[in-house]
Amino acid sequence: MSGLLAGKRLLITGIITDQSIAFSAAKLAQENGATVVLTGFGRLSLVERIAKRLPEPAPVIELDVTDPEHLAALEGKVREHVDGLDGVVHSIAFGPQSVLGGEFLNAGWADVAKALEVSTFSYKALATACLPLMGGGGSIVGLTFDATKAWPVYDWMGVAKAGLESASRYLALHLGKHGVRSNLVSAGPLRTMAAKSIPGFEQFEEAWQDRAPLGWDLTDQEPAGRAICALLSDWFPATTGEIVHVDGGYHALGA
Repeated sequence: MSGLLAGKRLLITGIITDQSIAFSAAKLAQENGATVVLTGFGRLSLVERIAKRLPEPAPVIELDVTDPEHLAALEGKVREHVDGLDGVVHSIAFGPQSVLGGEFLNAGWADVAKALEVSTFSYKALATACLPLMGGGGSIVGLTFDATKAWPVYDWMGVAKAGLESASRYLALHLGKHGVRSNLVSAGPLRTMAAKSIPGFEQFEEAWQDRAPLGWDLTDQEPAGRAICALLSDWFPATTGEIVHVDGGYHALGA
């Protein structure tokens, strides 16, 4: 078997449609020699249907990252398909509508807490649930949206992403002794299902297309998928706690 990820066993979360960044990562991973196991929650039949569009059949495990019972059972369910893991992709985020769309000052704690639980704490929860499967070390990769800035309409999800970025650095600190790396990919705006749920998302689209030095294709998930696969590979053996920007260079610009 040949390829960047030859022989790697990967758990990939967050596929909802074939426009998901996670779908692109899973497709590229399989094309580069990896064995892929997927997770889904809620619309499991939809995930199973989308999984059939991958180059190779991939099993789908039901996983609610906010359910302690699901997390406790994850190791056993993964072992039904592979004998361990070399990499994990966290592509999970959610915020009630009240925490987005310019309602930053009005959002209540209950809804903000849900956004933080699903979008931030779940990164740690997934990592610790998978750790027993990663006896030989490995790589955990999450997805963020540049949290160094305040964005129009992104509001508390931006705060959740800032927490995710910090959590990844702390995971890098605490998982290093296990040989496990934690890194994030900060992608520019893409027309995924998640993006469609953000009121006013078109403001991001216009800015990126106008200003990204390399240009920006709102419908091309492959650059982000490639970055994820690179971080899952053995080509970044000494890189952890890092954020790799895949945004056409937009993050590097000032006014």
